[in-house]
Amino acid sequence: MTASRRDFLRSLGRVTAGAPVALAAGVAPALAEAAPVHHWAMVVDVAKCIGCQACTVACIHENRVPENAFRTFVTTWEVAEADRISTAVLPRLCNHCDAPPCVPVCPVGATFKAAGGEVLVDADRCVGCGYCVQACPYDARFINAETRTADKCTFCAHRVAAGLLPACVETCVGGARIFGDLADPKSTVSKLVTERAKDVRVLKPEEGTKPNVFYLGLDERFASRVDAVPTLWHPAAERV
Repeated sequence: MTASRRDFLRSLGRVTAGAPVALAAGVAPALAEAAPVHHWAMVVDVAKCIGCQACTVACIHENRVPENAFRTFVTTWEVAEADRISTAVLPRLCNHCDAPPCVPVCPVGATFKAAGGEVLVDADRCVGCGYCVQACPYDARFINAETRTADKCTFCAHRVAAGLLPACVETCVGGARIFGDLADPKSTVSKLVTERAKDVRVLKPEEGTKPNVFYLGLDERFASRVDAVPTLWHPAAERV
């Protein structure tokens, strides 16, 4: 059993008797009013990511993401330095911010902050206006071509409620993604964020969104806007 899974299961044991034990795909904003027990977060160790896109594929299958749309993906850049060319990778997903700019712009209250810290979308309320897509500084949202509603990473809320890790964490070949409870000081994510504070970075810190996705080993050149064109993986392009 991995440290991430062990910590996660221990954290689940802290749920109160009145806490919800399951989440439907169209989770309701009423859950945001429940007494907070967890503060879910993810730490991404960039040095362990090999850019295999296993996380991307797992997410697509788990969440039935439409073709050529992504809830999570790994961006790659070709970096030229002097006489050396290397590849830089950056796993990306919704940052589940504590000050999410996508929430206040929603005209119908479809986007909300859940009790566990996740930023979620109530698909039954969403009108597909796209305001939240434009407000997100991380390009982590899209309008689902099939449902015509806003779509994004949910930290696999339905899996977490069932005692499972997010699909991307389960399938990460190098163990680069670590998921857990920041409210639990004994969890790996909590220890990494506090004990390695000098090494921890977030994306676009200048936005003041207070992300809950943290990066270890992130080159500061890739923390904010990158003046380059990344390579994105498109499954449809690989069809014969």
